Amino acid sequence: MPKINRYVDIDTVEREAKKDYIDRHSPFIYCDEKAKKGEKFPVRVVMGKEYTHPDDPDHFIESIRLFDGEKLLGEVTFTAGMLGGEGCKGHAEVTFNVVPMGKKMNLVAQAYCTKHGLWENEPVTVEVTE
Repeated sequence: MPKINRYVDIDTVEREAKKDYIDRHSPFIYCDEKAKKGEKFPVRVVMGKEYTHPDDPDHFIESIRLFDGEKLLGEVTFTAGMLGGEGCKGHAEVTFNVVPMGKKMNLVAQAYCTKHGLWENEPVTVEVTE
């Protein structure tokens, strides 16, 4: 199993280069706190908040996956050049439309960087209502 890197609050990190490294490799989930059972629910995953990631042939975000607990809900793969190519940077992002069925969802996003491995966010809990 590959090592999973996790986001830490970059406000607690002193070195700017370390803040950049952590932020640009971390997936962030944006969605409502509540979802209606059986109805399509958009979950947006964005790589980085303050710092952008390279889009070089040997260093880019290759995939973003969304889980509800251990259940894979969706996966998107990217190729180098999606954000403009070598020398360019950006925030890789995707919106997954999922249909919640239980009482709650525990959403976790994972992203894979071709140079720095697998990264994961802290779980985001979504209440599912009738």
